[in-house]
Amino acid sequence: MYTVYAICSEVDARIYVGFTDNIERRLLEHNCDKTKSTKAYKPSKLIYTEQVVERQEARNREVFLKGGSGKEFLKLVRDKMDSKFNG
Repeated sequence: MYTVYAICSEVDARIYVGFTDNIERRLLEHNCDKTKSTKAYKPSKLIYTEQVVERQEARNREVFLKGGSGKEFLKLVRDKMDSKFNG
């Protein structure tokens, strides 16, 4: 089982998308300077997850979420979360 996830930087609202077989470990890596691509933008908060069975399916969902429609979807999720907590 794999988790496709998106995190949002609390510094500049940048969204990072990835997949993992251990979401708890991966989130710690993102927030403890162990991931080069998100190190400068921590802390990050989890904004989206979905479970898939196959690794290739996880990779396909990651690619989708990094592209046009997926990216717009994640921006809506992020903005909805922000308005929920800030308004």
